[in-house]
Amino acid sequence: MPVQKPPDSSSGKIATVPQVKTLARRPWKKKSPVEVFLEQAEKLRKEIAEAEEEIKQKRLQLKKFEEARKIFESA
Repeated sequence: MPVQKPPDSSSGKIATVPQVKTLARRPWKKKSPVEVFLEQAEKLRKEIAEAEEEIKQKRLQLKKFEEARKIFESA
């Protein structure tokens, strides 16, 4: 016995998406080269801080592994 599809999918009609009013966007403001430079410097500072935090966590994990290795070697 073949499976029957619901009538919506076989009708061939295109579903319309209701128009959603978007919030008014702020007008584009051109940035000076100094502003772009300062934003890039701040972005790099954030990336470096994240990388340092990641390295700190990895060092802590390595320390735990080294302690476990000492336990295994002594046994």
